[in-house]
Amino acid sequence: MDLTEPEIPEAPASKGHPRQLYMLFFAEMWERFSFYGMKALLLAYMVTELKFDEPKGYAILGSYAALVYTMPMFGGIMADRFLGYRKAVLFGGILMSIGHLVLAVPEDWSFFYGMAFIICGNGFFKPNISSLVGTLYNDNDPRKDSGFSIFYMGINVGAALGGLLCGYVGQRISWHYGFGLAGIFMILGLVVFYFGQKSLKHRGLPPDQAVLKKPLFIGIPTEVVIYVATLLVIPAIVALFNQYEVMDYIMFGLGALSIAYILFISFQMEQAARYKLFAALVLIIFSTLFWGFYEQNAGSLNLFAMRNVDMTVAGVELPALSVNNFLPPAWVILLSFVFAWLWPALNRKGLEPSTPMKFGLSFVFLGIGFYVFYLGCQLSADTGLISLFTFAAGYFFIICGELCISPIGLSMVTKLSPAKIVGMMMGIWFFASAIGEFLAGKIGSLMSVPEDVVDQPVLSLPYYADIINQIGLYSIGIGVLLILLGPVIRKWMGDVR
Repeated sequence: MDLTEPEIPEAPASKGHPRQLYMLFFAEMWERFSFYGMKALLLAYMVTELKFDEPKGYAILGSYAALVYTMPMFGGIMADRFLGYRKAVLFGGILMSIGHLVLAVPEDWSFFYGMAFIICGNGFFKPNISSLVGTLYNDNDPRKDSGFSIFYMGINVGAALGGLLCGYVGQRISWHYGFGLAGIFMILGLVVFYFGQKSLKHRGLPPDQAVLKKPLFIGIPTEVVIYVATLLVIPAIVALFNQYEVMDYIMFGLGALSIAYILFISFQMEQAARYKLFAALVLIIFSTLFWGFYEQNAGSLNLFAMRNVDMTVAGVELPALSVNNFLPPAWVILLSFVFAWLWPALNRKGLEPSTPMKFGLSFVFLGIGFYVFYLGCQLSADTGLISLFTFAAGYFFIICGELCISPIGLSMVTKLSPAKIVGMMMGIWFFASAIGEFLAGKIGSLMSVPEDVVDQPVLSLPYYADIINQIGLYSIGIGVLLILLGPVIRKWMGDVR
């Protein structure tokens, strides 16, 4: 039997979720604390501490985020064919722990090397822990979307705490202490998974232990070759950071190859499976645009919060990085309860929106959120500072959009993909996020503020307002288009609900 195939849950649907979900929840929660805590600091650190100009900062942030989400495509393939999900998660966690601790070293060389370790580690950790969640449910189990929503809430508990604490420590105490704090919690997440993985039983084991141990190169086992080859990629990533202009060719070239590869393997399958992959591909391509708009929160909106949001509450000025990186995951935590209840409740009444409809709604909500930001800018032109209430309200709608696409997308990939390529397809789902993150850097650079006005809110506000307005309008338009295409995509999905 292929041990990467989903197994029947231990408990029937009426008795809630499999207990292994909660172990994966906590492992992912602490890993996301470290990841988002570190990410909250990156752009501000580059602009204020390393003195990079804003376009360069956005380019490097976009390249980092793109590579972070590109590597899961390769990590997923390695897990599917050789390592299995569990070994991949452990190896990725070790690399990420090293990367966070390297970032804490106050030396010039540590910045790019620390990010390179995190990029490689995330490639093995991120897609495969999500794939492990998918193994806990059958494809048409009505708990599956709800289970991924709960798992996604764990991601955002960690992200909220990481953004809040690392943002505060980095901005108010020391950038490197903020990076170090992220490293401590990454190790905690790794420990949780290491001791909890036994409860998974046969789920996530290598598909063939003999292949894994087989000598591949001068007598070295395949498993060791994979680990060593990954370490050799790290200097290459550092070189890319120093020549970030070539990322355009890499990202869009890999994107074209990914689409071609999915189409190639789809035509080797019977018709029903082929159309399911077509449906997955269309939704994955649309998700790229979503993340290009959404991921302004880790880039341009960080600087926007520092310069053009009134952070004073009851006479106390809150640290902008903490607030901006706390609000999105905090809204996710609150709204995840609503959405985890909403989808099964609508399903019981036969009213649950289809997956394509949910994707379309995600763009509509996203557009409304950015338009709230824009209205805040229009109402605050005299002071240059929008209210914190308006800022939080905009994020409310943006996160409603996120909850209609991100956990639903994870579940969609595991439903529509043949069992033997679930890891690879999960990697391609994250690669779509990679291209979106790369686009986010380019969109963010359109909001670059000249150095002579960065401390003058009235003058810096227009640099943000115009692009924020355009993001809102384009998002709503794309959402309407996707809703109109929904019936066709739904037909391609066949028996998948």
